[in-house]
Amino acid sequence: MQTMPAHAAHHDDREIESLAEFDATVSARGTLSGFRVQAVDLTDRTRELLTTDTTGAVFLGCPMREDAAAKVRAGGALVFPPLPDLPFDPYRGLVYSPDELFESLAEGGYEATPDARAYAWFQRTKADRDVFASTLRALHDDAVSDALDELLSGARVVGVMGGHAMARGTEAYEGAARLGRTLARAGLTVATGGGPGAMEAANLGAYAAPYDDEMLTESLRLLAKAPKFTPSITEWASAAFEVRTRWPKGGTSVGIPTWFYGHEPPNPFASHIAKYFANATREDGLLARSTAGVIFLPGAAGTVQEIFDNATPNYYESRGEPTPMVLVDRAHWTERLPTWPLLQSLARGRSMESRIALVDRIEEAPEALRRIVD
Repeated sequence: MQTMPAHAAHHDDREIESLAEFDATVSARGTLSGFRVQAVDLTDRTRELLTTDTTGAVFLGCPMREDAAAKVRAGGALVFPPLPDLPFDPYRGLVYSPDELFESLAEGGYEATPDARAYAWFQRTKADRDVFASTLRALHDDAVSDALDELLSGARVVGVMGGHAMARGTEAYEGAARLGRTLARAGLTVATGGGPGAMEAANLGAYAAPYDDEMLTESLRLLAKAPKFTPSITEWASAAFEVRTRWPKGGTSVGIPTWFYGHEPPNPFASHIAKYFANATREDGLLARSTAGVIFLPGAAGTVQEIFDNATPNYYESRGEPTPMVLVDRAHWTERLPTWPLLQSLARGRSMESRIALVDRIEEAPEALRRIVD
């Protein structure tokens, strides 16, 4: 089964995103000139900062002692100071983990978590139209995009799209989980919108990939105790962490949610969470990174939008070769929301025509994807 490429091996070699990388660079190169140091606590590296060339370096949100900060600025470096009062780090070097976003869940409930606090900050500053706050959001989202590109470098990513309304304990939820497991076991990196419902189910499936059938069956039973994230996100998330605690060594996958829909929490089964403030950046980024294709489960307006957000660059080939698109549930996509006939008409006579498929059942999706990739 594919594991995601190691983070450090793929990022720009001028970026330093951990204390270990900082120490290795100073030791091997003897200079920080031209490097970008991102969200690394340098409070205990004063001696190195005072004695190392920092010409043209950029320090993004790195705590350091005042004498060190004064010296690196005087030495021609640009210093973006840390902003300790924010509920998020706008300069972060890595995507989020579920444990990070849901920290304090057990003690204080969901409202106490960094995820909930970031959403509350977003709601407050969005209403103020504060230019500083919008700058911080843009910095954060750009840092997350950079981290996500580094994480997924070399991975074969398949997107699974579907509605947030799909409840735990339903056949549809179990089907989406089995889909995620099949894709992960085939060596693909599963990427979803990172929220509840169909998205959570696909991330759960990828998490369950290293385990046997019994683990998935038992996980589905445990999760069914809190079928939806309403009325209590705390209970919904706690059920997921109960599964993660019982089976701690789950498979990897990616969730790409947004605080724009902040009432929808991110799901804890994605091992890597790239959470954005700007939904447009998140939507486009999720589809653009699904280089091995996208599977669309039944959904409503959001999923229809995603189908055509994906179809447009395939139609114009603006991202190169069209990527595979598999729609699941014939009745849904031809009768309830007749998206398929329009997609077929758009594709006719173009190279994307051989890259689209419609299947009746979710179990048929992995084979349809494999067929149109080949």
